[in-house]
Amino acid sequence: MTSNQNILVKLNQAGFRLKDKWLVKGVSLQIEKGQIVTLIGPNGSGKSTTAKIALGIYKKIDGEVEKYTNKVGYVPQKISIDWTLPLRVKDFMVLTENLKDEDINEALSLTGVIQLKNKNLGDLSGGEFQRVLIARAISKKPDLLVLDEPVQGVDFTGEIALYKLIKKITEELNCGILLISHDLHTVMSATDHVVCLNGHVCCSGSPMDVAKNNEYKALFGEQASQILTRYEHRHDHVHTSKGEIKKN
Repeated sequence: MTSNQNILVKLNQAGFRLKDKWLVKGVSLQIEKGQIVTLIGPNGSGKSTTAKIALGIYKKIDGEVEKYTNKVGYVPQKISIDWTLPLRVKDFMVLTENLKDEDINEALSLTGVIQLKNKNLGDLSGGEFQRVLIARAISKKPDLLVLDEPVQGVDFTGEIALYKLIKKITEELNCGILLISHDLHTVMSATDHVVCLNGHVCCSGSPMDVAKNNEYKALFGEQASQILTRYEHRHDHVHTSKGEIKKN
C-alpha cells in the first residue's frame, strides 16, 4: 500500500494493445484527492484508452495500475439513449443505481440542475444533459471521477461554466478527477496537471509547462501555445485602480 493516502490511482508505464496495434503505451500518471488531471491530445491519441486503463475496464494491459479506491464515477464520451422514451431526469438517475431521493437532490443541486428533476431528457439542452450526466456520476460521492469529453455538444460559454462546475466538484467532494479534453485553453483555470498524449506521453506537467513544450506546439500549433501564454499573463496579476500591478 502506498504511503501517500491521498493517491487514488497510479499508472506505471501502462499501455494497451488491440491485436497487433498499440492504442497507447508507456503512460505513467497518478491522481490524488482534490486534484484534476487532464488528458489532452489529438483524436486517436489514446486518451479514452488511458481512462479505461485507469478505471480497470481493460484487464490485459502492459505495465501496472495501482488502484486505491473502488468508489468511482464515470461519464463516458458517448452514451446511447432512445430520446423518444418519456424518461425524466429523476428516472434516469436511478436506471442503474439504487439512490435515495436525498442523494438525487444533492447531486442535481451541486450540478445546478435540481429544477430539471421532473423534466424529460429529450427536452434538455446539451449543457443541461451534460450536467445531469455529471450529477448521476457523483450521486454516490465517488473518490475518483472520470470525465471523458464532458463538454461535447456545448457552446463555448457553456464549456467554461462546466469546467468551473468540475472545479467546484473537486472542492465540495474532495474527489480526484481524470478529465479528457480536446482543448487545453478552456480547462486552464481548472486543471492541476496535464498529460499530453499521442499514443504515448509527449509531455506532462502544469498547464503552462505543457503549453511551452515543443511537442505540444508540434501537435497543436504555435498559435495554441501563444494563446495560453497570453492567458498566463492575464491571470498571474491584476491591475489596481491606481494602475499598479499586483501579483496573484
